[in-house]
Amino acid sequence: MKWFVLLGLVALSECIVKIPLTRVKTMRKILSEKNMLNNFLKEHAYRLYQISSPGSNATIHPLRNIMDMLYVGKITIGTPPQEFQVVFDTGSSELWVSSLFCPSPACSTHVRFRHLESSTFRPTKKTFRITYGSGSMKGFLAYDTVRIGDLVSTDQPFGLSLAEHGFEDTPFDGILGLSYPDISLTGGIPIFDNLKKQGAVSEPVFAFYLGKTKGSVVMFGGVDHRYYKGELNWVPLTQAGDWRVHMDRISMKRKVIACSGGCEALLDTGTSLIIGPTRLVKNIQKLIGATPRASEHYVSCFAVNILPSIIFTINGINYPVPARAYILKDSRGHCYTAFKENTVRSTETWILGDVFLRLYFSVYDQGNDRIGLAKAS
Repeated sequence: MKWFVLLGLVALSECIVKIPLTRVKTMRKILSEKNMLNNFLKEHAYRLYQISSPGSNATIHPLRNIMDMLYVGKITIGTPPQEFQVVFDTGSSELWVSSLFCPSPACSTHVRFRHLESSTFRPTKKTFRITYGSGSMKGFLAYDTVRIGDLVSTDQPFGLSLAEHGFEDTPFDGILGLSYPDISLTGGIPIFDNLKKQGAVSEPVFAFYLGKTKGSVVMFGGVDHRYYKGELNWVPLTQAGDWRVHMDRISMKRKVIACSGGCEALLDTGTSLIIGPTRLVKNIQKLIGATPRASEHYVSCFAVNILPSIIFTINGINYPVPARAYILKDSRGHCYTAFKENTVRSTETWILGDVFLRLYFSVYDQGNDRIGLAKAS
């Protein structure tokens, strides 16, 4: 099912800087048969559980896989708690949800925060705008108690939307950013940093296991070794500030096809696909025999069995992505590739989204400014 991606963002309080990233179809366009989404959500309601992992300090929180294109989890905001479904996003730092102040059609399809019903709510006059690769929002900053399962962040800065565009019919009510404070657009402390500051997590790490079918989780304060095989391979960040690392090369059949002199890779749980520079992505599409049609590049579904793996080499370690992972199927049963073009970045940067992260368990170690990768169990 073709759906959407969330990409990097740049904005400032009362000032927006737009990044003209890949044009992505909105949910309304793609799921013109609305019942398709509604039926999926009914059939795949996930069990409510939230546990501490035995033998580790990790608090494990369930995520739901929405058609291999999006992972959402539940949080609560306010006193008494109000429940929301959010995307846990390593590509941004802001937490925001829809509000009663938002008249946009997108907001009417989501759960909206009822500020008058929370005794711990504290508003501010600070407004901001954020543009993502598949939508945008305008909101204002407020403070309240936020809970991720048993983890509690008091006096947490978060955004309440005044307007939303491009998020019509999406199965989430907001976004929870897990990147560094350095890229915060509101100046508020991100929730993971607040949890650390308030002593809610014992270690400054969190991790993602993004399953193909069920059992997807995000874990805070530690790592549960049951979710990966072998050893974690640690990769230093290119600089503390976002979850970006140096990538050595991208190859196929022992031939370098991109990132020939080294490049950067951003590991982004809020992006569905693999995003790269236009020229290089077009070359990859050509090498795997993909044919452009509308906004996608299609291949024969039989090609999944014969196309070679594409190997991403990071810090000297090869991370193969087989054809069964980079070839996806749309609602009509046609197969298209998981590579998308990003036309704006001046240096070669790749965004490794859920297509990559489903294969590799990922640990985000803020204490040591590094990422750990291992084959997912």
